Amino acid sequence: MYAVVGCSECSNLWIIEGRSETTQCPRCGARKSYEKRKKFVETDDAAHARDVRASMLANRQGEGEAFAELDSFAALEDDVAGGVVDDDEYLEESGLDVDEVAAAGDRDPRGSSHSGSKKEIVKGALDTLDRPTEDEVVDYAGERGVPADYVRDALEKLARRGVVSESRGRYRLL
Repeated sequence: MYAVVGCSECSNLWIIEGRSETTQCPRCGARKSYEKRKKFVETDDAAHARDVRASMLANRQGEGEAFAELDSFAALEDDVAGGVVDDDEYLEESGLDVDEVAAAGDRDPRGSSHSGSKKEIVKGALDTLDRPTEDEVVDYAGERGVPADYVRDALEKLARRGVVSESRGRYRLL
């Protein structure tokens, strides 16, 4: 059983499922017994209860005529469920070649040895190389498309955060 009920304190409308002894307004928190609540409709159909509440809210806003032109919630949900556009259909309708887009996604403009974000590459250098110097980390990351100035800044930030330690010009992960 579903009921569209209203609050006498703040005029809020909501749907209650089932029957409890007391109900609390979700907007203002006013508590009343179920019997004392104004019930605009009681039904076994949740969709019908949603439609009634939505219609009442639309009428309050002066949009009752516009709401009357809409289908029910159940009909709208059915329309949406069958109307989902998949990626390939979207790309084709946009005038793009699906195969070219897939091929472009497979290519990496920074080269085949690149893997991960710039930060991950810097950390990977520290993990892979044995106590590397700054220049060795720059070279390692540079081969994977990471700019030298980014590597130097990243090393400085990682050291400040305590992720790496630097001793006598050599770095290591902590």
